[in-house]
Amino acid sequence: MYLNRAIASQARTIINTRARLSALRSQLSSPILPPSPPTSSFISPHLNITRKMTSSSIPTTQNAVIIETTGGPEVLQFRTDQPVPSPKEGEILVKNHIAGLNFIDTYFRTGLYPSPKPEILGREAAGTIVALGSGVTNPYGFKVGDRVMWMHNSGYAQYTAVPAKTAIKIPDGVKDEDLVASFLSGLTVLTLVKETYAVQKGDVVLVHAAAGGAGILMVQILKSLGAVVIGTAGGAEKVALVKSLGADHVIDYRSEEGKDWVKIVKEITNGRGVDVVYDSVGKDTWEGSLEAVKRKGFVAWFGNASGPVPPLPIQRLSPKCIKIARPMLNGYLVEREEYEYWAGQLLELLQSGKLKVKINKIFPLAEVQQAHKDLEGRKTTGKTLLKP
Repeated sequence: MYLNRAIASQARTIINTRARLSALRSQLSSPILPPSPPTSSFISPHLNITRKMTSSSIPTTQNAVIIETTGGPEVLQFRTDQPVPSPKEGEILVKNHIAGLNFIDTYFRTGLYPSPKPEILGREAAGTIVALGSGVTNPYGFKVGDRVMWMHNSGYAQYTAVPAKTAIKIPDGVKDEDLVASFLSGLTVLTLVKETYAVQKGDVVLVHAAAGGAGILMVQILKSLGAVVIGTAGGAEKVALVKSLGADHVIDYRSEEGKDWVKIVKEITNGRGVDVVYDSVGKDTWEGSLEAVKRKGFVAWFGNASGPVPPLPIQRLSPKCIKIARPMLNGYLVEREEYEYWAGQLLELLQSGKLKVKINKIFPLAEVQQAHKDLEGRKTTGKTLLKP
């Protein structure tokens, strides 16, 4: 009888333990944080359960930069009372560790690219997932605590709710700063040199703003493809940097000689011209780019650093049968498979050490106005980052 009682007691203990474990597993697999969770989770060596951020850990307000109207850097307003967004279905809430500053941010700030106001600028950031939106759909397997890189809107903030499809997990060994310094720019470069115009070994390529955030990456990737690279940059320091990256020729457009950079390009190519021009400068260089390209060559404009390329009569292309393009990165990343493919290509280059990043400076978010001034004043070399 005593043996039967002992067996029954052990059975009840096992059943109760299984019930508690089942409830715990159910809680951890839920796509949203529970309304009133404990401040920390039980850690079991058998279940591999890790500590997680609770809803009480997420503040209601945050630091962010708002613009209410278009204009110069002075319209950027640093605020400490901006509401923290709640992720909707299909979204994740990310606590941003580092955000990227890109020329496209200035286009939305000035109104060159229209967008609703008020607005939080910033197209990319790296951080940690602190909450998942409601609903059961989570096709990418994200969970609270994952370190992710995302590319969407509202990066000038401590917290951003973004569609899960715009984020990728950051592999171990890849620093947040290095990935943000190369992500949007790197994906832009990869799609330009492999899809817009597929660069082949031996192609002669002209890269404008070769010491900029995209230019530094482009020079390296072009050399890995076996191209002959001619870069333009402003000032001796930037010229030296571009040469150190492997560029075959670098033209200082600020020097007296370099002001006639088209002539120098023609001399380098024995009057033939280059196979392709990648022009992120726009207004100041577009005509010269058409002159510098060879007959049946290709010109790709992908930025407006000096202003947009003005409307041009299509007959302008006829004498040399020039092909042109004005691509946009998002057009190459419509499908999740495309996004993952190009992100994978970039991560492989970073992890293998074949692609080096150059960080200009990391500004505190409160100094965002100065960051914009430096970028637009062409005082930067490499990528400028913001610390929320």
